[in-house]
Amino acid sequence: MTQRTFGAQNMVSQLRKVMLRTPDQAFYGADPLRWHYTSQPDKAGALKEHADLCETLRRTGVEVIMHNTSLPDHADAIFCFDPAIVTNHGAIILHMGKPLRIGEEAAIAHSMQNAGIPILGQLTGDARAEGGDTMWVDDNTLMIGVGFRTNYEAVRQIRAMLAPHGVEVISYDLPYYTGPEACLHLLSFISMVDHNMAVVHLPLMPTAMYQELKRRNFTLIEIPASEYDTMATNVLAIAPKVCLMLDVNPITAGLLADAGCEVLTYRGNEISLKAEGGPTCLTRPLLRD
Repeated sequence: MTQRTFGAQNMVSQLRKVMLRTPDQAFYGADPLRWHYTSQPDKAGALKEHADLCETLRRTGVEVIMHNTSLPDHADAIFCFDPAIVTNHGAIILHMGKPLRIGEEAAIAHSMQNAGIPILGQLTGDARAEGGDTMWVDDNTLMIGVGFRTNYEAVRQIRAMLAPHGVEVISYDLPYYTGPEACLHLLSFISMVDHNMAVVHLPLMPTAMYQELKRRNFTLIEIPASEYDTMATNVLAIAPKVCLMLDVNPITAGLLADAGCEVLTYRGNEISLKAEGGPTCLTRPLLRD
């Protein structure tokens, strides 16, 4: 049997390949008001933090592939989880819901193809979706949050692309929370850390989604509300119960350790906290076991 070279239809199996984007002038020169950042990222700090993050991933045995297609004036392009989904049959290129991010789609499609990943499909027309609103519950189930960044037409198109491959798509309405200018993705309040375990902020989770996860016998690790704004729910699973998270959430890190997880941390004052995007946002898994 030929070994797969791409495909990431779950959130927790051993990560083999991942795509990241080095901070560039568009990012560290970003106007915080325009991009909804807390303040302008520092160039030297951002570059060091990102290089350290890549090195941490490499030390765990993950191959890091750079998304280096030119994207001037696209500060958020550093968050390369969002413009695409990588299935076992190719990439689905999305259509960004944040107007400032439109244009990232063609660029990441180019980088994906350079990395040997075929394009399975692309959203068209009025469909809008960002990767942060998608979560693989297992290899055959994709949950999608519908809110300010993702709409029902995108759900319909993604469902049509995945149905021939035996994938069920379940959608949930997301809450208004802090409104259209902020970014509440589905993955803003949940990250899977094992095949049936997730770290969550329950007040933002749709009731039907909670009920479905409990029906599937998920263990839900609730973060303290005090660590939500520092993205304690934004955790990248490198392998089952091997987690990467920001280094500013000690209570959540302790809860994960108590649940049997190995917890790795990274410093993200510039690349994460100022720009509101954690390790899941910064990384686009290309291949998982």
